Amino acid sequence: MKISVKVKPNSRKNEVVRQEDGSLLVRVTSPPVEGKANYQLLELLAEHFKRPKRDITILKGMKGHLKIVEIL
Repeated sequence: MKISVKVKPNSRKNEVVRQEDGSLLVRVTSPPVEGKANYQLLELLAEHFKRPKRDITILKGMKGHLKIVEIL
C-alpha cells in the first residue's frame, strides 16, 4: 500500500497522526540532516504498522517534507 506522509522534523516528541484525508502526519525529534529524520520516520512507521523496517520504502520525497511511502 502507498501512503502520503508529511514529516515534521525537530519536533518535541515522536508521533504518527492519521489526517482526515487518509494521509499521515509524522513528527520526529531528529533533525533533517544526513537522513536522520528519514531513518527515524522508517522506524516510527515500522512500529506503527507493526512491520519490519525492510518492508517500508520511501518512494518519493527523500529531501522534502512530503513523501510517498510504500508499505509491503
